[in-house]
Amino acid sequence: MTKIGIVKDPIYIEHDPGSYHPESPQRLVSIYNMLQGKDMENLFEEISPRKAQREEIELIHKSSYFDRVAATGGLSNSYLDPDTVTSKRSFEAALYAVGGLLTGLDRIMSSDFKDIFALVRPPGHHAESDRGMGFCLFNNIAIAAMYAIQNHAIERILIVDWDLHHGNGTQHSFYSEDRVLYFSTHQFPYYPGTGSFDEVGQGKGKGFTVNVPLSIGHGNEEYYRIFKTLLEPIADIYKPQLVFISAGFDIYYRDPLGGMEVTPEGFAALAQVLKSIAVKHAEGKLLITLEGGYHLEGLTESIASVIKQLSGVQSMDTGLTEKNVDETGKMADWTIEKVMSVQREFWSCF
Repeated sequence: MTKIGIVKDPIYIEHDPGSYHPESPQRLVSIYNMLQGKDMENLFEEISPRKAQREEIELIHKSSYFDRVAATGGLSNSYLDPDTVTSKRSFEAALYAVGGLLTGLDRIMSSDFKDIFALVRPPGHHAESDRGMGFCLFNNIAIAAMYAIQNHAIERILIVDWDLHHGNGTQHSFYSEDRVLYFSTHQFPYYPGTGSFDEVGQGKGKGFTVNVPLSIGHGNEEYYRIFKTLLEPIADIYKPQLVFISAGFDIYYRDPLGGMEVTPEGFAALAQVLKSIAVKHAEGKLLITLEGGYHLEGLTESIASVIKQLSGVQSMDTGLTEKNVDETGKMADWTIEKVMSVQREFWSCF
């Protein structure tokens, strides 16, 4: 058994976009309560975050946008967009959300941990350089990636985003970069409308964005096959020095905002694929951050399953190598072939 690091702090619960908002503080309350269960004892070590500094936020975001978010501090309700609402301590929570990932990254780079899961909020992958959107204030994972490049001399980072929604902000942050490979599976067409097959990057970043847009109804087998047949071969060529996950649990089969069919066992299987990539190419270095996921029971069960998988107390005998031949499986095969045809220009594995 190997303990993983868990970034957690009460400040993240202070971000309150309103009682009817799906990205509610109760998400983390439920997760933190789950961590206190007997079955989670000795599986992890808690990590306290630090507050990110302005210059760290500005690795990705414009100074004017930082000022806009800072101006919401102490105000009961401010709207960054129709879906993205701040409360009195949201700005502070957002600084600690970024700082939680940076703290986790530093602990990984100092060999204190191989795996760290940052259980933070507000989430981040929709946040653009100049605006917040989709419940996100600052782009936590994008800032962490640029921080790794600038402070730890990392040259190749793999970011895998399995959230239901495409991570437009993360994609745009590195669209012209070859130091970050962004791989996203997402429901399409759906919010925010980005993430089509032909969005592959530009300039020296061409080929370093890989989008896998999916129709509704895909479950464990389809996601597992996509990761094994598309992601693994690309990673074997790219050889990332760090593996990051934007872990959205809104592809859970009962999520109120989603249309996918992934179960807690499926999330564990995906985590294991990514862990194997990290072990093979990145000395096991794996940093995970929480994005979406709005069914409280599914969210907590799925995160528990991922933690147990990474800590080694559960080993998934997934049975997911068998080919699914129903209509959803056939659609997944079509999607895989389409991604291969688009990416063949950039990746010799196809």
